[in-house]
Amino acid sequence: MKESPLLVLGAGSWGTALALVLARKGQNVWLWGRNVQHLREMETARQNTRFLPNSSFPDTLRLQPRLEEIVPLVQDIIVVVPSRGFREMLLRIAPLVTATARVCWATKGLEYDTGLLLHQVATQVLGSHRPLAILTGPSFAREVANGLPTAVTVAATTLEYAQAVVQLFHTQYFRPYTSTDLVGAQLGGAIKNVIAIAVGIADGLGLGANTRAALITRGLSEMVRLGTALGGQRETFMGLAGLGDLVLTCTDNQSRNRRFGYALGQGCESQLAQDRIGQVVEGVHTVREVIRLARQLTIDMPIADQVYRVLQGEYTPKEAVSALLSRELKAECC
Repeated sequence: MKESPLLVLGAGSWGTALALVLARKGQNVWLWGRNVQHLREMETARQNTRFLPNSSFPDTLRLQPRLEEIVPLVQDIIVVVPSRGFREMLLRIAPLVTATARVCWATKGLEYDTGLLLHQVATQVLGSHRPLAILTGPSFAREVANGLPTAVTVAATTLEYAQAVVQLFHTQYFRPYTSTDLVGAQLGGAIKNVIAIAVGIADGLGLGANTRAALITRGLSEMVRLGTALGGQRETFMGLAGLGDLVLTCTDNQSRNRRFGYALGQGCESQLAQDRIGQVVEGVHTVREVIRLARQLTIDMPIADQVYRVLQGEYTPKEAVSALLSRELKAECC
């Protein structure tokens, strides 16, 4: 029997890069995006000139504009949309998916206004019976599209489904590792964006490499504190989904969150900085939910808190740094 195509929902840079990984293996892949004109441009150019130029589409990658025609025909769906649109995307496909279809996402963040992890959103919308997974870790779309070596984590509701997703994506240059810690994998990918904004702010202020290293290390401590309080495993935060993604996002200018923070440190206004980047800066939306969860659980997250205060206009970047440096002295483990 002929295998059904794989469906990637989201035609931004990351969705396109993952579709390319799958299609270059010879698998039939359908790529859907909400902007029909953008899909037409990609079909004509056979590349994503807006978000991932110079990466040609193989013949096995096709653009599909109509969800109602394609969702009922697939067994594996990869959701790659911003976290603020995650529930809406699932609500659109919920009446269309087959009973046996499996859903994986490569979205990093928490649901805005509720603070829910995305697997909680998926369970609410699609039911508790459906296999769910997240693909996460240190991975820039451009490098993946260029075939540079990349390692990621696939965390799923069952080890069997995690292994199935690994088999879908594994290539000579793209190596996924399995996990069943959905909570930890998601929180690592969400919180690292907040810390990356902090590091970007510090670099924009010209505070140097020592400060950058301190923020990354103490930011990891904040990630572990909140993550384990919510049920994540400490080991997950020390792996690709936590430390790996944190280091990448905090140290390379391909990171939108780092670039956004850098612009703030240079004196740029928040909305203007986002507009200049031109794509979603997930940490801007995530930090509010992270702080809300931390306060509910009385978890100390001073770096994330200062990022939140800067974005709320309560502090300038310089004032936020001063607030961090004036905190009570304590043991490093605390």
